[in-house]
Parts: sequence; structure tokens; C-alpha cells
Amino acid sequence: MYAEERQQAILERARARGRVDVAALADEFTVTSETIRRDLTILERHGVLRRVHGGAIPVERLGFEPAVSARESVMIEEKTRIARAALRELPDEGTILLDAGTTTAKLADELPNDRELTVVTHSVNIALTLTARPNLTVMLVGGRLRSRTLATVDAWALHALSDTFVEVAFIATNGVSPERGLTTPDAAEAMIKRAAIASSRRCVLLADHTKVGTDHFTRFAELKDIDTFITDAGLDERMAAELAEAGPRVVTV
Repeated sequence: MYAEERQQAILERARARGRVDVAALADEFTVTSETIRRDLTILERHGVLRRVHGGAIPVERLGFEPAVSARESVMIEEKTRIARAALRELPDEGTILLDAGTTTAKLADELPNDRELTVVTHSVNIALTLTARPNLTVMLVGGRLRSRTLATVDAWALHALSDTFVEVAFIATNGVSPERGLTTPDAAEAMIKRAAIASSRRCVLLADHTKVGTDHFTRFAELKDIDTFITDAGLDERMAAELAEAGPRVVTV
């Protein structure tokens, strides 16, 4: 097994179990504890694990919010499949909203060239991605810029969204669970997400399966507020059924 394959396996175990132990991983992969510690250090630098005494915990379990640059390199294939499935939710014309997030950014990359749409976003990097697309009108919501997510927040953004109506809002989340709904670590971003959902006729949640079962500091929506949840095939079938029972149509790709 190459180091990259072992590190991917370690990350999958951490997400499935909630924690990994250095000694147990060394036994499982028949390598030294020092090799496992190096693997954990590399994964921590990628922003997907946080080292703790004797092992590591996936960042999703800590309420920790990695920077955009760290999140962009995680679950790339799954996020791309989710984004392509989300294209079926686009209106033929009109206005959509793209929430700040790496999966919604993938959707921005995939937007078709043959459709005239107005795109509202409070994500600076999504707006920059779309500036070269002549078929799209980009409306960037102003406000205080959060460097960690490159999203605008606070009163200016809220005021703009309160006067906005869109056909479909594509929303991202840090966590989603049947008990807590949709959650995020930052209260200011939660307010913007809440306003984005309120501005839409339909709401589509885009999130990979590692966000499911994770709860963060602030709830910004309940599952009944979501029309469709698109995620990857890594989602457990029983959990998918629980989520669907709480409100949204669940699509796995």
C-alpha cells in the first residue's frame, strides 16, 4: 500500500469511527507508530484531521471550520458528482442563489453555457469564477468579508437578501442531522444562510456524506425547510431514510 492510499484509508476510518488511535492503526497497517504519526501530520496539514493525544479526530467532529483552501482538496470526486446532479434542479431561466461552499463552487464550475441565468451569491470566489461567463448575470452580495470562507456576512448582506427572490437556492452546510437540522460554526454565516433559504422558491442542499451526523454551533435551517438534498453514495441507507422522513427528497450519486 502506498502512503497516499494508507492516508486515505486512515481518513475514512476516522470519519466512520469518529477517532483513530496511533497504536491501533500501526497494527492494522503493519507499519511503525512513527509512520502513522507522519500520516496524521500530513492529513492535519490538509485540514481534514486534527491531532489529539494518541491519535486524531476528523475536523467535522470538532466544530472546527477549515479554510476554503483546505476544503477544496477534500472529497473532490464526490463534490463533482453532487454538482453535476444538481444541474437537474436548475430552472430554464430566471435567478438562482449559490451559497458559499466548496460543493456549491463545484456547481458554479458546471453551470451550462446555453442557459441565461442570474446568479446571486455572497461568495467572492464563486463570483470570480462566473465573471467570464457571458450568459450569466452575477449579483455579488456585499458585506463584511470572512477570510476563512470568502463569504460576505452581516447587515449589508442581510439587507440585500431581504429584498431578493430566487427560483432555487443551492445551499451548503457544515453539518446536517435528523436531530439538529443544518448547522454551521459561525453565527454570522448562519444568518446569511437563513436569509438565503427564505429568499427562495425551492431550496436544494448540496453536501457530501461526511457532513451527515455532524452538528455545529448554530442551526440555520430544519430539514423540513429543504426540498432536495443531494449527497454522495457514501451515505448510509438508514440515515438517508431518516433524513427523508424529516422532509427533503434525498438523492445519492
